[in-house]
Amino acid sequence: MFDIPCVILSGGKSSRMGEDKALLPFDGYDTLIEYQYTKLSKMFQKVYISSKIKKFSFEANIILDNNSEFSPMVALESILKIIPNEKVFIITVDTPFIQQKTIHSLISKSKKDTITIAQTPHKTHNLCGVFPKSLLISIQKCLKKDIHKINYLIHQNSFNTLEFFDENEFLNLNTPQEYQTSREYYKLYK
Repeated sequence: MFDIPCVILSGGKSSRMGEDKALLPFDGYDTLIEYQYTKLSKMFQKVYISSKIKKFSFEANIILDNNSEFSPMVALESILKIIPNEKVFIITVDTPFIQQKTIHSLISKSKKDTITIAQTPHKTHNLCGVFPKSLLISIQKCLKKDIHKINYLIHQNSFNTLEFFDENEFLNLNTPQEYQTSREYYKLYK
């Protein structure tokens, strides 16, 4: 089991989905968030859910983001304030196909004060990787300037990317079509 904590980001608006994607059923689970939490709890000693509210019925460790702004940057600030560890693995609720070997690679290649994120041939996955606690000051500076882009934060700090070649492993379930398509991929990644 990985000894750094894992935090699942689940506080977005899900505007492209038209409903809260974290609450959609997935692979026999009542919700996608329950699926992700259960899956990642088998890999990490400690798993948390970052959310605006407690919106699920199962028992879980929650980091509430009380800011009215819907922003991954705001969520990261809340997470890094609360988590005592030097590093944390961040993943979004809508990427259910990420494999343990991928997570292992990201964690093992991470360095103390460096962001380590996944990259595939067509995209950099800014919210799938290891984030150091030392970012907190930089995040707070961004928020004071009303900067909410994670890409900006990453490029203002020390980071490295780890390349992976399977785009489908990083499929985001952002739209109803992607959610329906996910059923095809599920059997490949179970």
